Amino acid sequence: MADYIRVADIAEIPDPGKTLVEVDGDMVAIFHVEGVFYAIDDVCTHDGGPLADGELRDHKIACPRHGAKFDIRTGAALSMPAVRSTRAHDVKVEHGGVWVRLRAEAVAGGPPLHGTLAAPPAASALPVTTSAATVTPVTAVGSTVAAGDAGPLCEDRVREMLKDVKDPELFVNIVDLGLIYGVTLSPSSDVPGRQHVAIDMTMTSPACPAGPQLIADTKRCVAASPEVAAVEVRIVMEPPWTPDRMTDAGRDQLGIF
Repeated sequence: MADYIRVADIAEIPDPGKTLVEVDGDMVAIFHVEGVFYAIDDVCTHDGGPLADGELRDHKIACPRHGAKFDIRTGAALSMPAVRSTRAHDVKVEHGGVWVRLRAEAVAGGPPLHGTLAAPPAASALPVTTSAATVTPVTAVGSTVAAGDAGPLCEDRVREMLKDVKDPELFVNIVDLGLIYGVTLSPSSDVPGRQHVAIDMTMTSPACPAGPQLIADTKRCVAASPEVAAVEVRIVMEPPWTPDRMTDAGRDQLGIF
């Protein structure tokens, strides 16, 4: 599991309040409500909207694009059009700061740790961390093929997983868009029995605004498989992407004939 990373000072986030931080390349929304700090991915699972820009009411955050609501404590989707949870992460408060530890996947009920301020705080006391109820992992988001009934992990299975990653503006998955140039699997040197997955991926343009989100979603989608030890995404721009690289299914979705 990843280590905790300090992302903000306690005083920087009012109660109630929110802020956006970057943690190991992932954009994470931090919330402070009733003395407790929470962290979830800054990604609406409906169309990739930025949750930190939404309206916060009690323990609910609304996506500013289409109004989908999420529970900031667990990442659970609470209303349409979102139907999948976004990731929630471990949080602790310590030495005057807010610390976040990324989780690899969404889990039922959210993460076990939230950052809670001691109440009432003594003048010399440091903030402490308390634990919520134990949670049970659920099936990995993005894995469309069960590990136990489809044979060993292979390029075809990885590509099937990647069909859950969609361009937030075109609403077409990155495989049918033709963004995946190659998938290479090799035994992990760090975790015996698991695979290192390298993905050669392009963008529809060099300055694609959805690029960071697509890269993060690609890593998260494949890393959720229990057969994967690490995911490497390599961005390549040669040959440049053209609509000719799209599959027939992708063309049908966009009305291209």
